[in-house]
Amino acid sequence: MRRGTPVVATVLVLSTLAACGTDDADSLQVLAAASLTDVFTDLADQFEADHDGVEVELSFGSSTDLAEQAADGAPGDVLATADRAAMALAEDAGVVADPQVFATNMLVIVTPPGNPAGIATLADLDGATWVRCADDVPCGRVALDVLAAAGVDAEPASLEEDARATLDKVVSGEAEAGLVYATDAVAAGADVASIPIDGAEEQLTSYSIGALDQAEDGDLAQEWVDLVTGDEGEAALAEAGFGPP
Repeated sequence: MRRGTPVVATVLVLSTLAACGTDDADSLQVLAAASLTDVFTDLADQFEADHDGVEVELSFGSSTDLAEQAADGAPGDVLATADRAAMALAEDAGVVADPQVFATNMLVIVTPPGNPAGIATLADLDGATWVRCADDVPCGRVALDVLAAAGVDAEPASLEEDARATLDKVVSGEAEAGLVYATDAVAAGADVASIPIDGAEEQLTSYSIGALDQAEDGDLAQEWVDLVTGDEGEAALAEAGFGPP
């Protein structure tokens, strides 16, 4: 079983799966925002246990990139994005209908353990080596809103392709701070220190999910959507730090 395919390889890997198929298992191909990595991996185990012979293939990355790939007709059964703007790309292309909002998230500041740079607020980012997501991906759009609301115009050292890439810069020690989702900080555990951002709850991002028109098995795709949006999915998302829709 293969999971967590990097976004740059998504189209090639999924095309190979579609071409080769499997003799003894159905495949459900889920394209999902990088910040959903841990919770969707756990839900995939549960889905496979409940669906004998089904293998869930998860491909994580930037919501915008994945939505654009889906809009271009790349193989996939389900799309889950970290904001409505990314999902709208797939909706406008007519490859997903009636997506559902299933969770929310907010930004926090993360630093290496012990917070050696002494970051306490967004204002402290000025002069520090810090990173955030690129402007055209959901976590970047939220970061711009949060920074603007706080009146902070500090320039990041780099712009990353998604929330997990931003988190990795901090975990590796390449950055003194980063702006990531609260759930990424939960997933990182003791590898980072997490600092709440005043007013971040006013800049929530909403996660959307929908079955794709190009799904090999539309009923199976809808069953994954039902798991994520149902009671079991809600409980798993809450445990991972996501807020309710």
